[in-house]
Amino acid sequence: MGEIVFAAKVTHVPTMYLSEQDGPLKGCRAGAIEGHRRMGELVRAAGADTFVVLDTHWLVNSGYHVNANSVFRGPFTSHEFPQFIQNLPYEYRGDVELGEAIAEKATAMGVPTRAHHLDSLGLHYGTLIPMRYQNADAALAVVSVAAWCIKAELDESRVFGEAVAEAIAESGSKVALLASGSLSHRLWPNRLAEAGMFKMSSKFNELVDGMVLEMWRAGRIAEFLEMLPEYAQHCSGEAGMHDTAMLFGALGWDRYTGRGEVLSDYFPSSGTGQVNVMFTLPESSASVTPASAAGG
Repeated sequence: MGEIVFAAKVTHVPTMYLSEQDGPLKGCRAGAIEGHRRMGELVRAAGADTFVVLDTHWLVNSGYHVNANSVFRGPFTSHEFPQFIQNLPYEYRGDVELGEAIAEKATAMGVPTRAHHLDSLGLHYGTLIPMRYQNADAALAVVSVAAWCIKAELDESRVFGEAVAEAIAESGSKVALLASGSLSHRLWPNRLAEAGMFKMSSKFNELVDGMVLEMWRAGRIAEFLEMLPEYAQHCSGEAGMHDTAMLFGALGWDRYTGRGEVLSDYFPSSGTGQVNVMFTLPESSASVTPASAAGG
């Protein structure tokens, strides 16, 4: 039987890639990168063999979609930020069986979902950035999920998350489940974007993000889920926070009794609120003391 052995909400900001490069931004996201690398260690300690990434940068217009190819190979240049991510090399093996099982289970549960096996359907940076640091040796398989259907409702994504958990349970896979997206996500207007790269665009969003993190730390998940639709709306949650709905759907929704543990400090990026948070699981050994050193 398979199981989810690690779960997290993670940042994927493209300046993490720039942070590695020589130049004026070198080291600017060292804390966020270190948080990802720490997660990679915990994922392996938990015995995971596969990542399932709920990618908010894979936007679709209709239906739910899973990239279930047997291999993923780059290079990748971002069409959104070609000045930030250019010719990023990557190669990961996929998990065809699990990807297909997720699509079949979700469809059976009332959320029509397609699994794809196309070499021309590449990965998006919501998957590639976390994998660069958590799966640097490409030892674990990867399944990528489109976490932004622009006409979907959050409750559909909750059900989809439940389907993910059921498909994993019926498989032989030990899965690290990552919701790849920001907290608040109000980008700066174009004329202010460069000056605002390291600043929040809204004090309101910053304060609500802080409240959400405190709720997660305290295990007030059911209470958070009650406010999730309004949070996503009023704080411009990335991709409507469908990745978050999928994640908590997979964890049991309002029956989930774990808590969040911050692995790298909250930080602003181009107006948005970013963080790496893992969520405790029953009988999980992947627990850490709260982070204090890793800034964005």
